[in-house]
Amino acid sequence: MSTSRSDISLSGKPEGKLFLVPSPIGNLGDITYRAVQILQQADRILCEDTRTSSVLLKHYQIQKPLMPYHQHNEHKMLSHIIAQLQTGHTYALLTDAGTPGISDPGFLLARECIRNGIDVECLPGATAFVPALVQSGIPSNRFVFEGFLPLKKGRQTAMKQLATEERTIILYESPHRLTKTLQELTQYFEPERQAVVCRELTKMFEETRRGTLAALAVYYAQTPPKGEIVIIIAGKD
Repeated sequence: MSTSRSDISLSGKPEGKLFLVPSPIGNLGDITYRAVQILQQADRILCEDTRTSSVLLKHYQIQKPLMPYHQHNEHKMLSHIIAQLQTGHTYALLTDAGTPGISDPGFLLARECIRNGIDVECLPGATAFVPALVQSGIPSNRFVFEGFLPLKKGRQTAMKQLATEERTIILYESPHRLTKTLQELTQYFEPERQAVVCRELTKMFEETRRGTLAALAVYYAQTPPKGEIVIIIAGKD
């Protein structure tokens, strides 16, 4: 049974609900029918970037009040959002690409809702590392998702630990840091360790490049990349 603002709990209070709604990582067609329905029915949509979300919402002719919710204001917004949910409102959270909470805002809000007895539901949908892993050709039965490596403090320690990891390793990286990261991985891992770089998944210029860490580092040093990037690295043999 669906939850609406008029639903009443056993305590006599209206029940609000938070939906975590995955958004397409590129192709706007990669969204579920139910995700569109939830966005159409929500009282308000929280957006990591209202400009990015507006493109998706306009494409599906969804007109709802939008509220910015991102890493720079999420702590400040928590109490206000919780108060609104406690009065029976239904909120949907959209991040720029993929599933909220996966290297994106979402965790703090979900945790606070749970602490306050507010129902939280995450819809299934797009996440960049899943297609990258499955199409990489590197074993996908056991893997560890690390997201973005630390930029400074703890970076070397993280790489040293990952170098001994036997499971497949999944990293996210920005285009302007990719070459440096691959070069550093070559220093801590075996240079001949097999890896895959997936770039601009589901978009017009999608690219999947396979090779050793050393070869990939050389290639991207000569060919500066653009777009969102996932790195898949074989576990230690």
